[in-house]
Amino acid sequence: MKSLKFIITAVIAMVLGVNSFAQMHHHSKMAAIKSETFKVWGNCETCEARIEKAAKIDGVSKAKWNDKTKLLTLVYDPSIVKTDDVLKKIAFVGHDTEKFKADNKTYKSLPGCCQYDRK
Repeated sequence: MKSLKFIITAVIAMVLGVNSFAQMHHHSKMAAIKSETFKVWGNCETCEARIEKAAKIDGVSKAKWNDKTKLLTLVYDPSIVKTDDVLKKIAFVGHDTEKFKADNKTYKSLPGCCQYDRK
């Protein structure tokens, strides 16, 4: 009977210990995720699709661009990706960002509805 109580106690302790470790691990991973907002120029839903597609590289879990405010919200893991890499990729597909300007040739190849007023 004593050995049965010991085994049950050991199993309960092991289950609680594993559960506690899993919760700690989950919270430590959440702390690594970051959210930032950046200005990205564009006009329409086609721009939105292009910008969001370009922004979704490894390490980015969410990219949402608003055509009214011209703001891109990124949720990403800074240990995997740098925001400059994301902004460069967006500029590469034809959209100026607050840090990087798109190549003139690429910008001019955008559909007419996507050609925003450049600075």
